[in-house]
Amino acid sequence: MDLFFLIVCVEWICQEERYTDGVKWRFLEHKGPVFAPPYEPIPGNVRFYYDGKQMKLSPEAEEVATFFAKMLDHEYTTKDIFRKNFFKDWRKEMTPEEKAKITDLSKCNFTEMSVYFKAQSEARKQMSKDEKLKIKEENERVLQEYGFCVMDNHKERIANFRIEPPGLFRGRGDHPKMGMLKRRIRPEDVIVNCSKDSKHPKPPPGTKWKEVRHDNKVTWLVSWNENIQGSIKYIMLNPSSRIKGEKDWQKYETARRLKKCVDRIRNQYREDWKSKEMRIRQRAVALYFIDKLALRAGNEKEEGETADTVGCCSLRVEHINLYPEKDGQEFVVEFDFLGKDSIRYYNKVPVEKRVYKNVQLFMENKQPEDDLFDRLNTSILNKHLQELMDGLTAKVFRTYNASITLQQQLKELTNPDENVPAKILSYNRANRAVAILCNHQRAPPKTFEKSMQTLQTKIDAKKDQLSDARRELKSAKADAKVRRDEKAVEAKKKAVERIEEQLMKLEVQATDREENKQIALGTSKLNYLDPRISVAWCKKWEIPVEKIYNKTQREKFAWAIDMADDDYEF
Repeated sequence: MDLFFLIVCVEWICQEERYTDGVKWRFLEHKGPVFAPPYEPIPGNVRFYYDGKQMKLSPEAEEVATFFAKMLDHEYTTKDIFRKNFFKDWRKEMTPEEKAKITDLSKCNFTEMSVYFKAQSEARKQMSKDEKLKIKEENERVLQEYGFCVMDNHKERIANFRIEPPGLFRGRGDHPKMGMLKRRIRPEDVIVNCSKDSKHPKPPPGTKWKEVRHDNKVTWLVSWNENIQGSIKYIMLNPSSRIKGEKDWQKYETARRLKKCVDRIRNQYREDWKSKEMRIRQRAVALYFIDKLALRAGNEKEEGETADTVGCCSLRVEHINLYPEKDGQEFVVEFDFLGKDSIRYYNKVPVEKRVYKNVQLFMENKQPEDDLFDRLNTSILNKHLQELMDGLTAKVFRTYNASITLQQQLKELTNPDENVPAKILSYNRANRAVAILCNHQRAPPKTFEKSMQTLQTKIDAKKDQLSDARRELKSAKADAKVRRDEKAVEAKKKAVERIEEQLMKLEVQATDREENKQIALGTSKLNYLDPRISVAWCKKWEIPVEKIYNKTQREKFAWAIDMADDDYEF
């Protein structure tokens, strides 16, 4: 079967000559990005007040004020760090006169602005069908003009051809930069990438690009630096594109190769726990945590990045607590740190005695702010991983463990006798196990309680309907004994069965929502789970793939949907 997949995949990705010299394309042509529309000042009757007095703001200061006003009802605007960062950046956009006058955010009144934007939002919801159709047609026109490129004789869809408008940075978790101003991106900030012999994208009239580049060893079309983290943003091909599909396939094939040698690697790092060299012991324990807990390696932060986030290699002593064996309980290591996107990682993990003793040794005579693995960094670790298997990185362990966990959980949780909704619940529970492993958290949706109440109302109404149907069935059975007519009984019986099935679907839906309210299932599904596992499961149990993957995900994983049979094994 592996050979079959390889043949099909090669046929799919090799419709033409593939390049082996690092070149990704020979010809690339596109129209460039779509910029955010210019700021439209608010009407004169919508006022801003400072210290109880009306105050007219300059256009630059007013625009930034509107960002805060739009979020006035959001929890973010109550957070001290958000308010502090916003006010600091807002003052940078003020005139000297405004800056001298506006010195206290608590004296600012954005209420009329907030009401105005709410009314605008409501008006958009109330638009006529014709108005909505015009907007839809304009969006389609823009998509056709900017949403596609030509790469080596293929028309390919572009993922994110619109540049994000300015606004206030939110971040995830308790991000220290929340509230900072995301500045407007202009043509002068943008590098476009295309082939020399293509029709080059034209910047908006009166502007020019920062640079026009012809780098065919990368697949991005447009790039710029964002001001919050100082990171580079890209416009890339859509995940459903041929080149992206090939990259995805290669990623999961690398993880499958790890499956064949993971036992050897695990035996090796277990032996290394006893090494006489401290650097080897540290490397071995870190690799154990990356393998067992799907921790990120923890790349060094960009210059100027202030968020105190860490990964495995950059853990500090203060992030670890040790609990010795006691009353038959296992040795435990407690982790508590901020991971990627400032999401808290907290876990108490039973570990083998030798791991515990090593961590204890690494912590000796160190201050809380000292590195736990002071003789290790991601470069050293990844160099070692390359020696263990070609193409192996810490992330491959994450992909491997996520995918193998999904496959094992699906085997354990799927009940052949259950109906489709119950099987989908089992799938989501399997996916949830992966999301927990990978620490993919989210805040409960703001509408969660309301939607659960609505669902519970439907469940209660369905229960009442079921009670009525059962009474009618009982009555029909009594009548049938007298009249010797079983047809009415059969009809009532089918009605009861139909309502029972509807009730079960609603109850399964409620269970699913409750269990996953703080777990982000989409991240692992898109990035860490071999889609062929899910497709094979769907085919085996005759579950429509669209019940598991939405339209965008089905486009991204078209290669897997075409390839995977019902007996595929990761």
